[in-house]
Amino acid sequence: MHYTLPLPDERIYAPYKINELVKILEEEGIPRSASLQGSGVNIHDLEDPFTLTSMRQYMTVCTNALALSNDPAIPFKLGSRLRVSAYGMYGYALLSCLSIRDYFRLATKYRRLATPPMAIEWSETEDHAVWAFPDVFVLNPSLPLRQFLMEQQFSLNVTHLQDVAGTHYWPLQARFTYPAPAHGSIYEAHLNCPCLFDQPRSELIYDRMILDQKPAMAHALTSTLMQDTCDRLIGQTKIATGTSGSVYRIVMERPGNFPDMEEVADMLNMTVRTLRRRLDTEGTSFQKITDDVRSTLACEYLKTTKLSILDIAMLLGFSDGAGFRKALKRWTGMSPSEIRR
Repeated sequence: MHYTLPLPDERIYAPYKINELVKILEEEGIPRSASLQGSGVNIHDLEDPFTLTSMRQYMTVCTNALALSNDPAIPFKLGSRLRVSAYGMYGYALLSCLSIRDYFRLATKYRRLATPPMAIEWSETEDHAVWAFPDVFVLNPSLPLRQFLMEQQFSLNVTHLQDVAGTHYWPLQARFTYPAPAHGSIYEAHLNCPCLFDQPRSELIYDRMILDQKPAMAHALTSTLMQDTCDRLIGQTKIATGTSGSVYRIVMERPGNFPDMEEVADMLNMTVRTLRRRLDTEGTSFQKITDDVRSTLACEYLKTTKLSILDIAMLLGFSDGAGFRKALKRWTGMSPSEIRR
């Protein structure tokens, strides 16, 4: 399974995570200059609202934290301080969603906007709602850094659910694939649940009963507006980055006459094999990008025009309305009428 993670050197994130980590280290007596060493981020960048940073820069500061601090609770503290409101439009989309189930879904859908160092997915079983963390990271970090990032992520997920719900929904259990570290005893104190190590998968498990609960700041109009904004922001990051960005841009510029993979490879002066390999390295595929473009255009046509379903289907390369409806349901989980509303 492929996971869409940012490229290591894409400077597309505000430095809120770096800034908070530097503050925590400063409380321990570690100078900001030492925390930022080798990252390419300077002290003034942390206070500049227009600064953009990359995953490599964030992970460099995390590596510095491991080397400079003797406090094993640093990643847990960082996760607990990264409140949802620090995440801009992504954060407001989560806060205004209409159910906790929507929170799980949207947190995954728009995760690319959240400076994500690793892959994450969620599932719903008969009894549980489960965050799962496959062993897929940006930059293939060292084992100590993987553990640091995992601890920070678990703490962050616990914090964000509290922020969205407006009440304490604690996990039932946390599971980790690695052996219990020397500081394993502090896990339960920070995550407020039993913690198991040497498990088949890294998971954070909740009672399924919470999924139908209404978040404290749920608001239908705000939720719709914020999701629309996040959709546009996601589109902008795709257009801006890597080979996948080039393919996305080419396909998007030719609605109604989508080029095939061979045509796009020719436009990029490479072979189909090279194009496929580069897209695979970036965690995507030509089919995924084409489907993404068609999904984006479908939603745009449905929301902003009075075109018939058949007309939209034809514009997107479908031979009939039934095939379009089926694809739209697969892409968005909604019918044309639901999107138009």
